[in-house]
Amino acid sequence: MRVYPYPRLTGAVTVRVTAVRLRGPGDAREQLDAKGSSVVERVVALGMAERSDWQSARLALTATVPAREIEKRGHWSDVAVVAVLTEGATNVRTAARLVPGPESGKEWTGEIELDRDDHLDRASLAVHVVATVGGIEGRVIASTDQDQEWMIDVTADEPLRDRELDVNTVSFARGGERLRSFQGAPWVLDTAGRMPTVRLNSDFEGLVALVESQGSKVKSILREMLLAQMSSDVWTAVFHTAIGDLEIEDDGTPLFPPDWRGAVLREMLPDVVPGESEENALREVHSRRTGEGSWTDLQARIQYAAARRAEVAQTLAGAVRDIERLDQETHA
Repeated sequence: MRVYPYPRLTGAVTVRVTAVRLRGPGDAREQLDAKGSSVVERVVALGMAERSDWQSARLALTATVPAREIEKRGHWSDVAVVAVLTEGATNVRTAARLVPGPESGKEWTGEIELDRDDHLDRASLAVHVVATVGGIEGRVIASTDQDQEWMIDVTADEPLRDRELDVNTVSFARGGERLRSFQGAPWVLDTAGRMPTVRLNSDFEGLVALVESQGSKVKSILREMLLAQMSSDVWTAVFHTAIGDLEIEDDGTPLFPPDWRGAVLREMLPDVVPGESEENALREVHSRRTGEGSWTDLQARIQYAAARRAEVAQTLAGAVRDIERLDQETHA
């Protein structure tokens, strides 16, 4: 544990990438598809860009800092929040200052530019809180934890970290006691670990072959619909996991978790409680879950938010079109 000769913040500092715009020749700009980033993995996969000639990527960022601690303790002045993008392979380091939002300096927003020519592989994105302490300027009083940094992958076509945690195939019949109790299920979500994991039931006839299928058009349609439903289930489950284990301040205010759970909540809350700030939405959902209001009434909104992120509607619409096209070809 490193010891500092000046007071530092104890609260968590988090960052999330809210949008990615790619610039190509002639200053043409386009948004990176939503599938190109993952709030759970905290990864942006620039290899998913529809155009291969992009020259730079502009990342829109939102950082959350413990503003209440800064105000109450009063050790710091001239507080600034800086986003830093670094890549070890090229020794490139890019910094950008963020600006405070309207909520008493808790959220800071801004953009940082990644030049494609300067990067070969993966860059890490961190946020640092800098202030004047004891008359000395430029002291770093807090930073994102290393395991909470975002990874910007220049070449990857999937927003995944090295640990490939998304899906594991296992026999439920021969698995542990918990899995044996779900023998009839095609999959279950395990949220007990540091990151959520989907367990695919290898005993469910034809499931693994379908998920891994690269076969006929009909199988491809079924596969896409299956994966969309699985993704929706995952979003629903991780939302319930995240909202069910919140840290509560002395005055009853629920706090966003600093890990993937907080990222999931920030991603889904605008659809669960539309028209409210993130903090008010979190407070509303927490109060309903703990008995103040109707928790049941929120379930449809949670399912809707999960389905939106899993792109269930788009997948279903595409499947309907493909089936109609196949039917027409069959009867031609």
